[in-house]
Amino acid sequence: MEKIAVIGGLGTLSGGDLLLKLLKNKEVLKNQSKYYFSFEQQPYKKMDVPLYHENDIKSRKFYAFSICKSFEQKEFSKILLPCFASHSFLNELQEEVSLPIVNMFEALSYYLKLNYKKGSKIGILTSDFVKNLPLITTYFEDYELVFPQNQTALMDAIYGTYGIKNGYLDGLPLEYIYEECNQLLQADCDVILPCITELSLITNQLWKRGISIIDVNQVYADYALSTSASISTPPFKLGIVGGVGPTATVDFMNKVILNTPAHKDQDHIKMIVDQNPQIPDRTANLIHNETDPTIALFSTCKRLEAAGVNAIAIPCNTAHAYVKAIQSHLKTPIINMLSVTASHILENFGNNVVVGLLATSGTVASRVYHHVLNEFGFDVLIPDETHQDLVMESIYGKEGVKAGFVTGNAKNNILEAANYLITQGADILILGCTELPLLFPLEKELGHHAKTAKLIDPTLILAKEIITLSKGSTQLSN
Repeated sequence: MEKIAVIGGLGTLSGGDLLLKLLKNKEVLKNQSKYYFSFEQQPYKKMDVPLYHENDIKSRKFYAFSICKSFEQKEFSKILLPCFASHSFLNELQEEVSLPIVNMFEALSYYLKLNYKKGSKIGILTSDFVKNLPLITTYFEDYELVFPQNQTALMDAIYGTYGIKNGYLDGLPLEYIYEECNQLLQADCDVILPCITELSLITNQLWKRGISIIDVNQVYADYALSTSASISTPPFKLGIVGGVGPTATVDFMNKVILNTPAHKDQDHIKMIVDQNPQIPDRTANLIHNETDPTIALFSTCKRLEAAGVNAIAIPCNTAHAYVKAIQSHLKTPIINMLSVTASHILENFGNNVVVGLLATSGTVASRVYHHVLNEFGFDVLIPDETHQDLVMESIYGKEGVKAGFVTGNAKNNILEAANYLITQGADILILGCTELPLLFPLEKELGHHAKTAKLIDPTLILAKEIITLSKGSTQLSN
């Protein structure tokens, strides 16, 4: 089913006229069950302001954007924007809207190419604002464009108290338009092209008087129905489940930024962060059966999905114990930090290394890292009970990294646990809690009794994976 949405209100009567012409299209009348139309007009305080200047163009941007986002949530096929002035910011709007907005100027350009040879004289009736835009000369560059001499009369016929925009479709407004059209045709114009949508309301009357004028709303409607709308691939957008923990979220974002090859702001990845520190503690749930964080994590992911992200990152190792259950209810892929970490180790160190895991007791108890690493062929070393207590003290203690400490007891405790794993034969040490890399801002490896072990930062690996994905397709599979 073709679902077409029309933004009303930027020209109240002309918007309604466009909807009527969509409904009257012969193909639509033959196959009414195949089409779904929606027309939305919201209160717009500058609805009747003539566009003599650019004074209200920003309000039109906000208005059009709000309605586009409403249509976006309802998954329409395309959007029609029956307002020539609003097409001056069409590219800005399209950058922020996932649905294709059908370009009215493209529709008219296509119509002219089908019906008039290059170099034809085209009479243009338009507002002062649109007349000064480069759109007209850009889209109709193959034609000689002629404008009326009495622009003031034209504007009054459209926007005046008794103008067409206010519902007066005959009398003086009609006569003004008729006179301007006659003058253009007497100047050897082949046809009159209105770039004011309200003029479609009187084209029938002008045709009856012998005026060769294009019904732009009809052309726009027919073009929208016959053309497959498409838009360029929007920029990659990353969704981040933030707050688990707060500092780790900022650290992860910083790693994405620092590792993105960029020469200017616009080269960086668009990121949406739902910073929700109120998500129940993952370790407390896994170890002590306290509040289950699954729904809170899922809810956060759904909000990111609704925001149109292409992928979701969760900079929390322990939270990955819940990822499998959550992913089955999402359309958007969660990029699994544990899997990309295991893949990184395999690619860079082979499968004959011994991997040591420094992580929360919740991560260890869930064995979520064990499952992933075992699939990649790795044996996993974990601290004994005494040294695991030191890991937890380093993370959750009063002077732990979650409390903002990155030296002193926080660093000493984790070093002691790391040295234990190195003594046990670890070649690789995964910093399996996203706060732990904060304790090792410069170190790439640790040594103990003549043996060294490489430090692996999963958040850095995840950041680099996201950057790689952003350069490829935005249509990621789960």
